[in-house]
Amino acid sequence: MPLMKVIQVDSPGAEFKLVHREIPEPAANEVRIKVEACGVCHGDAIAKEGHFPGLKYPRVPGHEVVGTIEKLGSPDVGWKLGQRVGVGWHGGHCGCCAPCRSGDFGACEKALTTGLSIDGGYAERMIARADVLSSIPDELTSAAAAPLLCAGRTTFGALQCSGARPGDLVVIHGLGGLGHLALQFAVKSGYHTVVVSRGKEKEALARQLGAHGFLDATAGNPAEELKKLGGARVILCTAPSGKAISGLVGGLARDGRLIIVSGASDMMQIPPMLLLGGRRSISGWVGGSIDDTIRFSLRFGVKAMIETFPLERAAEAYEKMMTAKVHFRAVLQIS
Repeated sequence: MPLMKVIQVDSPGAEFKLVHREIPEPAANEVRIKVEACGVCHGDAIAKEGHFPGLKYPRVPGHEVVGTIEKLGSPDVGWKLGQRVGVGWHGGHCGCCAPCRSGDFGACEKALTTGLSIDGGYAERMIARADVLSSIPDELTSAAAAPLLCAGRTTFGALQCSGARPGDLVVIHGLGGLGHLALQFAVKSGYHTVVVSRGKEKEALARQLGAHGFLDATAGNPAEELKKLGGARVILCTAPSGKAISGLVGGLARDGRLIIVSGASDMMQIPPMLLLGGRRSISGWVGGSIDDTIRFSLRFGVKAMIETFPLERAAEAYEKMMTAKVHFRAVLQIS
């Protein structure tokens, strides 16, 4: 039987392991993808550490997958051999539950999650449901497209659904793998965009990417500085620090909204009166349209800054991502 290389996790907390598996066959509603690139995302830590209900091992992580269709499960799946496609976090939905019947497939009660409930893209090949694929335009390389499938989709979706209008003050908290994309989306959407980051090391990059302002969180109280600017309509938090996020709420304008797109391990402490006094709100976001994100990125020149690694160095790529030493999104370049 033909074999393929995959990187798998055998148990919660185990190290990544390179193994050879039989090449799988797609079912009638599936396709087999020859993987060309797969982004390395903080969400992969869920598979690595076992923080997912019902997670079964061994498991192949990876949910920012780009490749070409190598085999169709049936001729009528709506795709063709050789088409370049992408697969993100959402790996499938039942189509029958109440959320699915209302069109909210991401909230499906039986949703499949790429790299968690089904094997992902840390592999030479993977199986994907035909109804969750997105077409990848020729203008994008596979490595450049991969981060748009999760980091891009999430930050773009959060901003588009934030209620902010062109000219509003929008703050990007953090300028890492998520933040550098969020900044570009915010600027290109016409918002007055300010970056909040620890230290001044990233100020030059923030300005280069179009930021209208930069606040060093170590040099003072960023919430007070935002008040002087009239308060933020939206603060998009991409840095995983509950303490830092808590300290920004006071910088929201009346009816302002703080949106969290990164998983912080520490608790947030926020006085209720701070929310009541200005009708401020806090919400989380894990959604968005991959197709819309790609179209916007191509139209307005939004690009992920990436560092590539071969599949065999997945553990190194993951470690650099987890310790914020990667520039700025790690991508496994597989073929």
